[in-house]
Amino acid sequence: MELALNSLLDGLPFFLIHSGTTLLMLIMGMFIYTRITNHDEISLIKEGNIAAALSFSGATIGLALPLAFSLAASVSLWDIVFWGIIALILQLVAFRIVDMFVKDLSKRIEAGELGAAICLISVKLSTAFINSAAISG
Repeated sequence: MELALNSLLDGLPFFLIHSGTTLLMLIMGMFIYTRITNHDEISLIKEGNIAAALSFSGATIGLALPLAFSLAASVSLWDIVFWGIIALILQLVAFRIVDMFVKDLSKRIEAGELGAAICLISVKLSTAFINSAAISG
């Protein structure tokens, strides 16, 4: 029992710093994401817009997946930070790519169009899965 307690006490600071950093990266990433989209997903969600909720959820999971894999594969705190930044950039690029191919994407999400939101989610999650695999390498 004492060995397990000592192990917990030794690992707890590492756990708290790495988990806290990863959660902070997720929060910052979502904040940045909400600022670069042409529509205000948070306001739309508060109004009951399901397409916006789906889109925001896809972005959150899309960023959390590579961050989680980065956390699992990291050898240092900087690994999490660097890969987190790269994952965020790639998620923003994924949004822009869908925005180029789906005409008036933001307007369609504002209008609650589920088809546009589902298309966006699929690209966000596909990007996240590929990024996660690449990070865990």
